[in-house]
Amino acid sequence: MLAQRVLSALVGIPALVALVAWGPAWLFTILVLLLAIGAQLELYRMFAEAGVEADRVAGLVLGALVVLAFAAGRSVLLPLALSLAVIVVVALGLRRDAGTERAWAGVTLTLLGVCYCAWLLGHAIWLRALPGGRALTLFALGVTWCGESAAYFVGRRFGRRPLAPRVSPGKTVEGGVAQLIASGGAAALSAPLVSLSLPEAVAVGLLLGAVGQIGDLSESFLKRSAGAKDAGRLIPGHGGLLDRLDSLLFNVPALYYWLYFAGTH
Repeated sequence: MLAQRVLSALVGIPALVALVAWGPAWLFTILVLLLAIGAQLELYRMFAEAGVEADRVAGLVLGALVVLAFAAGRSVLLPLALSLAVIVVVALGLRRDAGTERAWAGVTLTLLGVCYCAWLLGHAIWLRALPGGRALTLFALGVTWCGESAAYFVGRRFGRRPLAPRVSPGKTVEGGVAQLIASGGAAALSAPLVSLSLPEAVAVGLLLGAVGQIGDLSESFLKRSAGAKDAGRLIPGHGGLLDRLDSLLFNVPALYYWLYFAGTH
């Protein structure tokens, strides 16, 4: 398992870094679109095996529209796309038998896929479009990955106290603390590259270390709810796209809105 994780990272990380750093905006948008659709599809498949069926086609199309609306900038198209998603998905729910016990579940799952995967990940397009956005996007990736790696290795070696046993028995307090420290440290080392002061970089790193753990645990909650061990099998040693994106889904919007409200970029 560890060898597969390392091999996947050695292949995938350089390709992703190269695309973020040097790829044109349209290609990055396509990447985000494919990742969002892939993550949505994993979510829908995972719950389908647990007996909850989403309106897959509608959810994927609407999720794609939300991601593409991010590419249009901060315009009316984004709230329009999200409003359309809510209206269409709830309207499609009229086809379901309201008398069944879980009639609402398919509608809720469809909307969850749009909001959880497409809406949250779409913020990566806005983040990269900021001044210095290429470096900021790499900053988000690097801080998140450093924190996750520290949590994984420290948790395996020194983890004793469970962090959230009812959601993810494998997560430990020791690993969680290591993630905070590593995220803060990675952010501090990267501060000059993203034009952040050292105190702000450390604060952002701690924020991403904490929010990333919430993202990880949230995906674990969804998997446990569906009775699944992994969201998919696309990435050897890591599981599916959702298993790899869980922290980033929360961290990318967290970083974007920190910068937006702080007025740093």
